[in-house]
Amino acid sequence: MFWRRAGRPRPAPRIRVRIFRHFDDVPAAYRGAVVAIGNFDGVHRGHRALIAQAKVQAEARRAPLAVLSFEPHPQEYFKLLRQEGGLTPAGPESFRLTPLRSKARLLADLGVDALFALTFDAEMARRSPQDFVQNVLVAGLGISGVVVGHDFEFGQRRAGNLATLSGMGETQGFSVTAFDTVTASGDEKISSTLIRQLLKQAKPEEAARLLGHPWVVEARVEHGDARGRTMGFPTANMHLGHCLAPAFGVYAVRVAILDGDHVVARHDGVANFGIRPMYQVNVPLLETHLFDFDGDLYGKYLSVELIEYIRPEAKFPSLQALIDQITTDAAKARKILAKPA
Repeated sequence: MFWRRAGRPRPAPRIRVRIFRHFDDVPAAYRGAVVAIGNFDGVHRGHRALIAQAKVQAEARRAPLAVLSFEPHPQEYFKLLRQEGGLTPAGPESFRLTPLRSKARLLADLGVDALFALTFDAEMARRSPQDFVQNVLVAGLGISGVVVGHDFEFGQRRAGNLATLSGMGETQGFSVTAFDTVTASGDEKISSTLIRQLLKQAKPEEAARLLGHPWVVEARVEHGDARGRTMGFPTANMHLGHCLAPAFGVYAVRVAILDGDHVVARHDGVANFGIRPMYQVNVPLLETHLFDFDGDLYGKYLSVELIEYIRPEAKFPSLQALIDQITTDAAKARKILAKPA
């Protein structure tokens, strides 16, 4: 349930997950962990079920619960190599659902103690499956167990698989658990790829159903041209950066204003993502109008949840026609957000 500012805002708990960008010299308190391994982009319902299985094992062993993923995402790394080699055209758009900051926040909510966000570079890409297990998992992290998807592949050229990992677990003294694919309904597989497609198709409600939570854009508010303020609808302007670009258009949104790791206030709102056909900005921009808010947001981080798609972007014959449409959009967003979650 979202609440609006009334007196002192209610703080949210601080992120509890400890983030490591390395596997050397890990403190003793985080060694011996049960580790869920994967990219976990979006931290969707399938990811959550896998992490829940790792949590059961960690609690039974009184061991830390950890997640191991890579930064940058391996696909981002290899895409950049192809672009630098002239094999594919350069493009600014990212496919990431959850950059590191957002991922850490979501994992903290699941009770994860440590996130090993290991650097994926040429050295990591060259590691054989045996090297990865012996030097990263065993010598580096000192794991007691791993939980992975049944189709897990790892090491240089994905030469290692579940059988490889299980065999090495027997000789190196850690357990290996394979987790089955989670489906939403029938045979529909929950995947980050499908969620990306739904967001591109202007279906944030369907994406949220598979994620288990609304999809979030988290970024710093930047200075804009102040056109929204002159029209009576001041907006917080945000570039998505290394984050997936959803369908252009207008959305009903819920917004959290962040102060470091704390949520200091929450507001409903209406947002437009795109290039503003009347003004033709060069880079797509998320412009969010917060309902019942009066204050300065420049430089602050916002977490914007896309709740429902209202309409595509459009070019209007006059400024007044645009203002009238924004007024209609805001009223529709309020009606959407008034419904029970």
